[in-house]
Amino acid sequence: MNGPTCRRLPSLLASRAGGRHVTATTGGGCRAQHSRARWRVPRLSSLPPLPPLPPRLAESGAAGTLQVRGKKTKSTVSLDDLPREYAGTPKVRRKKTKSTVSPDDVPPEYAGTPKVRRKKTKSTTVSLDDLPQEYAGPLPPEPGKGPDGADEPPYPTVVLQAYRNMRKFENCVLLTRVGGFYELYLAQAEEYAPLLNLKVAQKKTNAGPIPMAGFPFFQLDRFLKALVLDLNCYVAIAEEFPNDPGDKVKSGGLMHDRKVTRVITPGTLIDENFMDPYANNYIMAIHVHLSHEGDDASDSAKSDGATVNDNVSIESGPLAALQVSDTPIGLAWVDISTGQFYTESTTVTSLSSILSRVGPKEVVVDEVLESHRDHQLFSVLAEDKHLITFAPQGEHLPLSEWSLMLESEIPAQIAQTFTANEVYAGSLLLQYVRGRLQNMSMKLQPPLRYDNMSVMMIDKSTMRSLEIKQTIRDGTFRGSLLHAIRETVTKGGARLLNTWLCAPSTSLETIVARQDLVEYFVQHPDLRDEIVILLRRSHDSQRLVQKFAIGRGDEDDLIALANTIQATKDIVTLLENSQGQARPPPKGEHNAQGEGGTSCFASLLSRIKLEDPISLADRIRTSIDEEGLVQQQRKEDDKANQLLKLAGNIVAAEGTQEDASALPKGTGAATTAAKRKKPASLRDYLFPAADESVTFVMQPKANRTLHKLHNKLSSLLDEKSALADTLRERFGAASLTLRWAPNVGHICHIKGVKDVRKITADLARDQSSSSPTLVGSSRSTRAFHVPEWTELGQRIHQTRFEIQAEEQRIFAELRALVVSNLVKLRHNAAVLDELDVLAASFARLASKQDLVRPVLSDDAAGTASHVIIGGRHPTVESGLRQQGRSFTKNDCVFGGVATTDDANPKNVQSRGRLHLITGPNMAGKSTYLRQNALIAILAQVGCYVPADHAALPLADAVFSRVGSADNLYADQSTFMVEMLETAAILRAATPRSLVIMDEVGRGTTPSDGTAVAFAALHYLVTVNRCRTLFATHFHGLADLAVERGLADAGDTQGGRPVEMYCTDIEETSNGKGFIYVHRLRKGVNRNSHALRVARLANLPEAAIAVAQEVLEKRGRDGGAI
Repeated sequence: MNGPTCRRLPSLLASRAGGRHVTATTGGGCRAQHSRARWRVPRLSSLPPLPPLPPRLAESGAAGTLQVRGKKTKSTVSLDDLPREYAGTPKVRRKKTKSTVSPDDVPPEYAGTPKVRRKKTKSTTVSLDDLPQEYAGPLPPEPGKGPDGADEPPYPTVVLQAYRNMRKFENCVLLTRVGGFYELYLAQAEEYAPLLNLKVAQKKTNAGPIPMAGFPFFQLDRFLKALVLDLNCYVAIAEEFPNDPGDKVKSGGLMHDRKVTRVITPGTLIDENFMDPYANNYIMAIHVHLSHEGDDASDSAKSDGATVNDNVSIESGPLAALQVSDTPIGLAWVDISTGQFYTESTTVTSLSSILSRVGPKEVVVDEVLESHRDHQLFSVLAEDKHLITFAPQGEHLPLSEWSLMLESEIPAQIAQTFTANEVYAGSLLLQYVRGRLQNMSMKLQPPLRYDNMSVMMIDKSTMRSLEIKQTIRDGTFRGSLLHAIRETVTKGGARLLNTWLCAPSTSLETIVARQDLVEYFVQHPDLRDEIVILLRRSHDSQRLVQKFAIGRGDEDDLIALANTIQATKDIVTLLENSQGQARPPPKGEHNAQGEGGTSCFASLLSRIKLEDPISLADRIRTSIDEEGLVQQQRKEDDKANQLLKLAGNIVAAEGTQEDASALPKGTGAATTAAKRKKPASLRDYLFPAADESVTFVMQPKANRTLHKLHNKLSSLLDEKSALADTLRERFGAASLTLRWAPNVGHICHIKGVKDVRKITADLARDQSSSSPTLVGSSRSTRAFHVPEWTELGQRIHQTRFEIQAEEQRIFAELRALVVSNLVKLRHNAAVLDELDVLAASFARLASKQDLVRPVLSDDAAGTASHVIIGGRHPTVESGLRQQGRSFTKNDCVFGGVATTDDANPKNVQSRGRLHLITGPNMAGKSTYLRQNALIAILAQVGCYVPADHAALPLADAVFSRVGSADNLYADQSTFMVEMLETAAILRAATPRSLVIMDEVGRGTTPSDGTAVAFAALHYLVTVNRCRTLFATHFHGLADLAVERGLADAGDTQGGRPVEMYCTDIEETSNGKGFIYVHRLRKGVNRNSHALRVARLANLPEAAIAVAQEVLEKRGRDGGAI
């Protein structure tokens, strides 16, 4: 249910409904209501000496053991149990009271002292305030000892359970299930209730008022989202578990025990409705190699076949290594909702880029580092405000012990490649997750070493400046590259596309295989559309399967899984038929069928295993009754809306207008049903009329036992119908119905004045032992017991119970079958995700936006040509298209390095590895830089690219230095950030990298900026030798490049590593305006036309005039412009 909840709902319902708040009483038990009075007992020192007890009381040992009723903290005490001296002391209620005291029990000296009324009474109600302490029953509860021996306050039992859970999970917000609500207590209620817009109530107890707040159970997801995602809290969920008879005695009659079943943190979400379905929810553990772990880590890793770097040593203290930027660290991250598990060995320097790529929702580090927050590791984590959790390392788990939490063993060959730091990080991660899940069963996929995966490196600043996942300005999804190309129809496909885009492949074989599939679907639109339709019928099977692996899947999930298996089967049939009908392409065209005519689907089809999953799907369909499941869901919706309606009635009667406006609104059929049937009280909501038909979710044909039980139930229901007819005839009451109610059991119910009068008269006449027993009445209804219905009703209830038990057993079998097919189902799900990305997204995108297949080459030396003809920016073009405008295409061509003389850079022979780009502001230089970087990324993802033609060598990395920003938190100015990004590029770029640099040196003086910019340009050309697009407003860079022999003078360019390109403007015919010329041409444009842009930005004309004057004067004086 959506919408805001009522802030006063829990406190209002608490005062109206019994059975929700449990308060300890004087007798050691509990009562289901609020206590309205506290203990008021006189001090021992203020009491007079007591006389000896009467002989009968002394012999029975009754002193101090009076039985006290706990309701409203009053005690009912028989006068027989009081000494005669105090018989007249209490304030005795005289209305309808008397005390029955035997004269034999009264000592002679007290005879005649009390004036006792003997009419119609057997006991006297006495206020505890008026009793001497000796006879007041138990004293107020003193602080006791908890299970761990610690002192505990004298809270009521439910609050005491919550108090113990809060101590056990001290860093968590505790939500305790009490009936139809989740509640907060004590300091947590006062702290978090205002943040959640909940009203704090004061629960009256013997220990004083206790703050509490709560919300209806069906709004758990809404408040979990606020606590976990918005407030970054850890939330412990304490659920109710019925006590067995022995536990009831131990707990003083408490119906339920409340235990924490799970701790929810931002990184340990499983199936919550507020999870982002289109992105992975990773939790990452980071391990820093410490000196005291060296021996143990080496031994453990070697025993598991892991490679250990014995050269790592930390000489000046266990944390001194953190001071060095290249400190080796181990990473492990997992998505609990899908079971995906990865590890990586890296350094602190590279951590920022990895965090940007993975995007973990929570980062776990060893608690020994908590006291060293000033080290570089935490500076990196603080940059993007990652949530950090400090957890104990615990007992180290070697690789051999990970298998208990994995779906299959780690192959020995792969196990040998794990480093010691990775093993420690994985151990920390698995232990932390296991603790958060409270030891739930967990079947993760075997860990993959990211170091072994062939992917392009995209660092943090490049991810941001290229706006791959979100825009720079607003941080929104709309306007990003991912938004522009995502046309997937499944959630798993969307997550896979996100992963591919952040880590494009560098394996030519992998990329070409993806391109072949995209090309086939582009050439066969009908097949593509059929595949898309079938994909829409599937569900998020990666997360579905993982729910069963953790033990949380339900009947709805089983149906969804069966539908997904059927969709997979239909897709396989389509692809196999298409594979058989495919013909070789015409001569000269690209062969999408692969070498030797082999189908491009062969690899995908070989990974799909359907035999056992199809059997599972058939078993699910023959077992689960989908119609019954729908009816059950409707009942649950009705139940939630009935509670909401009850809350509305209470708020209308006792609340304020603000409370009424805060109530969530019910919608749909459930609300209509709730209006038809309104619960009179919370008790009616919790215990609805039980004579309604029970909904079963398994088909009778699920197995023989269930079939027999349903036949038996049908026979019993026929008997019930016959008995009802017989009883109507016997009592002459046409309105008679057979029902069951929680308090009175199986009853005959009659309504209507005529029938009520007749049955009343009949019951009055028949007083035999076998006659019906009246158990309830009102003006127009009567309810009574009939032995025949009581016996038959018990048999019906027993049969229904047996059916439900059998259904639970069948459901457990189905869940076990899902787990046994875990590996196959996950592999099939991975294939569906790939088909979604390639067919639904890439192929449809290529057809709609006129994209072309890029020709890629694997050039280890980095000398291959880079050719893009008619390139376009994918996101800018989309925005212009919506405005009815067109995008100006541009070419980008790099040649290969011929020879190099490191001793004399002037002798470098090249066909252009760096393009120096100048031109006016707003003329598209930055757009040109970014579009070429994005085309390279899209090509290596396997997507077609926005160009007329593209032939590219594989890039091992894409680097970007674009835009300006500061980092005041890290004490870094705009220019410092710029220099840090530039330094990172110069140190990391290789001849196979693609680099775009925009406005290097802009954050300082023109002379210093020119010097720094040319130094970066020179280094990229002579040392890195990578493909580079270098945009600048420092026109002197062109002169310096010519002077150093890196570029040719004038327009005769060729053979030098640096080539000059520029954009320009054109004056309109009337001379009063201008237009930008976005298409690049060779040469240098030494006019930036900044004042034109200032006028477009509506700068005041007076300011523009001053700027023009300064510009002209400095030009005449030969000053720098």
